[in-house]
Amino acid sequence: MTDRHSSDERRRTLAEQIAQEEQRISEIDAELEHRRALVSSFKEQLAAIEPRADRPTALDEGATSTTATLSSEEKVRMFRSLFRGREDVFARRWESRRTGKAGYSPACANEWDPVLCGKARGPGSSGKTNCLECCRHAFFRVTDEEIEKHLKGFQVMGVYPLLADENCWFLAADFDDGAWQEDVASFRETCRSHDVPVAIERSRSGKGAHAWLFFSEPVPSSLARSLGCFLITETMVHRHQLSMSSYDRLFPSQDTLPKGGFGNLIALPLQREARAKGNSVFVDASFTPYDDQWAFISSIQRTDLNRVREIVQDAGRRGKVMGLRMVDAEEESDQTPWKRPPSGYSERVSMNETLPREVHAVISQRLFLERNGLPSPLLNKIKRLAAFQNPEFYKRQGMRLSTALTPRVIACAEELSEHIALPRGCRPEVEALLNEYGIALSVADKREEGAALYCSFTCTLTSSQKRAAKALLAHDMGVLVAPPGTGKTVVGIFLIAMRRRNTLVLVHRKPLLDQSMGRTTCVVPWQRTGRNRANRCWKKQTYGRGRCCHDSEPDSPWPRS
Repeated sequence: MTDRHSSDERRRTLAEQIAQEEQRISEIDAELEHRRALVSSFKEQLAAIEPRADRPTALDEGATSTTATLSSEEKVRMFRSLFRGREDVFARRWESRRTGKAGYSPACANEWDPVLCGKARGPGSSGKTNCLECCRHAFFRVTDEEIEKHLKGFQVMGVYPLLADENCWFLAADFDDGAWQEDVASFRETCRSHDVPVAIERSRSGKGAHAWLFFSEPVPSSLARSLGCFLITETMVHRHQLSMSSYDRLFPSQDTLPKGGFGNLIALPLQREARAKGNSVFVDASFTPYDDQWAFISSIQRTDLNRVREIVQDAGRRGKVMGLRMVDAEEESDQTPWKRPPSGYSERVSMNETLPREVHAVISQRLFLERNGLPSPLLNKIKRLAAFQNPEFYKRQGMRLSTALTPRVIACAEELSEHIALPRGCRPEVEALLNEYGIALSVADKREEGAALYCSFTCTLTSSQKRAAKALLAHDMGVLVAPPGTGKTVVGIFLIAMRRRNTLVLVHRKPLLDQSMGRTTCVVPWQRTGRNRANRCWKKQTYGRGRCCHDSEPDSPWPRS
């Protein structure tokens, strides 16, 4: 048993040393590959200075076949020159025969090895199940052979677009909602209007599409993503139905490389099995696949770094990269706060359509605004009143943590068949926006009044609590923000007693629930039978007026000390 144990230990030690050396070789190879890619890019730019007039472009819908004589090696080389991500690792698709579940994981030679792979030993063992942090990983590199396997249907490859130096060679936008064809068509038109070449690929599932923007040189991921956000923002002006979640469907999905990961991946196109079903192919404006996919690929134009920077800087000056305010986050305008526009303000957009004189709305659990007669640019501006950039996303990104489950934008508007539903607190901003275009807002109040409560507040408020409560009682809605220990819960209980309506209290932690329940002792139900001396004494102590609980509302609701 001892000899066997020693043999296992020796085997693990050697495997670790092999993995470390392979990792070093991979890093050196990646650096060489990066330098070769730069040289190749410079050669392509040099050749593009005097482009041939007869060469079709990706924007030409009638791209003709010019690749009939290309060899397999030339097609693979052309493919790799466009869909270029990390060279030291790629993802491979897997599917469980037992459950039917599918996904992607880094392609590793030691995957599921009972001795070397942490996933095989399980998360409870001493080994790690994070593939990047595992010292025994042996990732397969991206080679011509692996690409050929993908194109011939022997595997499905996914590329990690975010490079180790946080640059990227392309940007892809994913559209997979119900009306994805209309979304893609609008996005394509936006790219055309800004002279940004785009290639549209029907996704592997056939229920969506990818819009690919290729670069002639490595572009910082943050800059590429800003370009994508700007194009999405401009698309929403003409198509308000495009979801705010589109900002989270860009690849690369991060500005910086997260700790312990490679960033999000995207499946490579032209996989043979998917192509046989009419999917994972490039399509024209009518979503018809090109007859010669390789002819189209050879005609795709790329955007250079200077052009990307020019578009993003111009959009940034006009506040149109996302068109949404940050919440408690540093911005460039922090250096000149006097130039910062007020929250919710955005640049006025000219409306060529005929606008209605009046818009009807209903206020209930939310503000329901009728959509009839409102043009798409105005509906888009209304939706953006209830959206803001998520500070938690940028906080996690700055700490190089995963943002996979953290949305970049918090959107509180909902599009219904005939209405747009907004939080009730957006009513003043909606009125101001409509008034800016000479439109009146007519609101019907359909709020539930609730059941009457017969109770009084018996505790004593501090002076600051009284000021806060008085300010809150003057409005139908409000937000009370104060440090811990200042008595926010007591003020809330006091408002319930003054409003005299049944109230729903929502908290996100059990200690807060217990605290709220404990403060309800400050509210005493009225005794509706009899008006004895003790009752009158209690009322006098509560209101300071000696009035009966069944009389009309006291002149001042403030309890006296």
